[in-house]
Amino acid sequence: MTDFTMTIMDINGTPARVIKGKEMAHYPADDSTEIIDPIAEFLKPGRDSWVITSDHGHTQGDNTTILLTGNVIITNENNPAFKMLTDELTLDTQYNTAYTDHAVTIKTPNGDTDSVGLHADMNDETINLHSRVKGQYDAPAN
Repeated sequence: MTDFTMTIMDINGTPARVIKGKEMAHYPADDSTEIIDPIAEFLKPGRDSWVITSDHGHTQGDNTTILLTGNVIITNENNPAFKMLTDELTLDTQYNTAYTDHAVTIKTPNGDTDSVGLHADMNDETINLHSRVKGQYDAPAN
């Protein structure tokens, strides 16, 4: 399938996630799916939407986890100046969380933060950085 859009509904029939991609292929032999240039948008009424892009996505079985690799970028739809960058990220679509043990850089207009590993909860809009956290903050001028 090429240039696709999938909308995943919550239990109330409201769109919860939108997955787009350049190409998707399903392999019945091992029940895996490969996605080229995936874009995942986590929707929550009355809250900011999180958008996650990468070069490649892989999922297996029931599709509750998606492994994103290559140029993974997490942004907030209403605050595009905020970006988290890594080379690998696992999405848990059942719990709307994302995690990695790889290096992560968080870029904001006021500075950058580096870490090894993170856990992000899109429901609570919280981010926990795991280790080797260091950053630079430039206070905005008044």
